[in-house]
Amino acid sequence: MEVKVVLIEADKEPVPGVKNPTPNQVYKNVKVLVKEKSLDSLHADEIRVEMKYVGICGTDIHLTTNNPETGYICSTAPLSVPKEGRIIGHEGVGKIIKVGSNIKHLKPGMYVTLESIINCNRCDVCRRGNFNQCRNAKLLGLEKDGLLGTVVDVPAQIAHDVTEFIDNDEDLMATACIEPAGVAYVACENAQIKAGDRVVIFGAGPIGILVAALSKSVFGASEVHVIEPIKYRRNFVKQWADKVYSNEEFLREGPQNIDVIIEASGFLENVEKIFRKIDANGRVVSLARSGTPLTIRDIDHMITNQITIIGSRGHLCGAFNSILRLQKARKINLSDIITKIVEDLDELKGLLENNEALTKENCKVLVDMAKVKLKKEENLLQTNK
Repeated sequence: MEVKVVLIEADKEPVPGVKNPTPNQVYKNVKVLVKEKSLDSLHADEIRVEMKYVGICGTDIHLTTNNPETGYICSTAPLSVPKEGRIIGHEGVGKIIKVGSNIKHLKPGMYVTLESIINCNRCDVCRRGNFNQCRNAKLLGLEKDGLLGTVVDVPAQIAHDVTEFIDNDEDLMATACIEPAGVAYVACENAQIKAGDRVVIFGAGPIGILVAALSKSVFGASEVHVIEPIKYRRNFVKQWADKVYSNEEFLREGPQNIDVIIEASGFLENVEKIFRKIDANGRVVSLARSGTPLTIRDIDHMITNQITIIGSRGHLCGAFNSILRLQKARKINLSDIITKIVEDLDELKGLLENNEALTKENCKVLVDMAKVKLKKEENLLQTNK
């Protein structure tokens, strides 16, 4: 079967002298390509999925952006790019068209949304039930080919049957956003947000907005304050926040006695700037990768007030099920964060190569893979005439 995909190619040139280089010290000169690809025989433990919608994540933007000074990619997330390229994309929903011989719980015709962490279920961390921190995890769209294809093969273990949640196209679009919502949900859990908490969020991208929405509607925060440098996103996030600030405004006007800080921007120096504002027993959760250091100079304030700093990764351990139930009950509405639908992979390639519009003029961008497939079929018919 010939399918259309979006993939990246990059030169592998590890920076000399770095003992454990991160991907932004290994891969450079990344290129985004739209290609036709032949699917291999379906593995016994995999399913073949005709994708309907695929979400574009901040990681995808970092993955397809070269540092103008060094030529190395901007992403620090775990990554492997083979010579034939890596199909990107790790958020999405599709319909099963074929199942591997070992798969009994899923059937063709089912709609599924996909997790992006492929855990091993064997290591000591998995045995403790901490699947997000699996020692042998592979990340979809980074270390294993992802979802930006008209048809893709994925491990059955990462699929959630969402057929009962789909009544219309809006539901399909919402289920394409389950993965980032799960990441936001786990961040809120790790922050131990509780009724009455005052929450401050750095970054009003999709994850930051989802954290803001969940903090109030699900976890019971009394106040949600969001800091975002981009004007479009400051305006967009207002419906989920009590107050929205630029960085400078927050330093002048932001609240004291903060219970929770969620760092979803990747600019970690922001945490130090407001560290004295954190109340006793406050929690700081960092979930945006940037490769930059977190510096805390006011350790006395941290010790005296028993402030916790924690990293947050992933969406496993039940977050998908919680989000799906909240969406079905309309306690949240994930389609509200969608600001753009792309119907052409060449258009997507252009957006990724010149990504200012993706960040400065949008929140969540989805690719309508059904429209992509239809255009592919129409072009094939025209070619054969």
